Amino acid sequence: MTVMMPDLRPLTISDEKFWELCIANPDFRLERTAEGEVIIMPPAFSDTGARNLDIGAQLWVWNQRTGLGRAFDSSAGFTLPNGAIRSPDAAWIRKERWDALTRQEQNRFAHICPDFVVELRSQSDNLADVRRKMLEYLENGARLGWLIDPQEQKVYIYRSRQALEVLDAPETISGGPVLPDFVLELGEIFS
Repeated sequence: MTVMMPDLRPLTISDEKFWELCIANPDFRLERTAEGEVIIMPPAFSDTGARNLDIGAQLWVWNQRTGLGRAFDSSAGFTLPNGAIRSPDAAWIRKERWDALTRQEQNRFAHICPDFVVELRSQSDNLADVRRKMLEYLENGARLGWLIDPQEQKVYIYRSRQALEVLDAPETISGGPVLPDFVLELGEIFS
């Protein structure tokens, strides 16, 4: 059976209306661009969900050991300085920056760009779109970003004020100096 969908025009809404939309639809995965356009994202495919958990677990364990900041999973949304509300697949914010936010700010889509973000490319992701998203994080204050592409077995490393680095099939990636002593094992993520 084929279902024909009409061309959908972008929905553009304010911070408050986006918040209300998310509260009214907690099962939706939503983001908002800097221009206020709402992006509805499908649930992660099962294999992507397993890879996301692997990345998040490794980041969480490192953060628990070091106590240097706060780690976040893919369900956390952040309001970037440009007004976009984004949900990286994993993120981390230095403790002093997170603690500087009020409890009320922390309980919403915090107006802060994470220091570190990870985007895991799934089969449904357009690589060019995810690369633009990574640049958006850098332009808004991220110090380190990893775009992990299991399909191509590549990792794109984005660093503030540095050239893009592309690694072919690495076994590990190091987070230093932004994430001191953090090493992400890629075996399960690339399998």
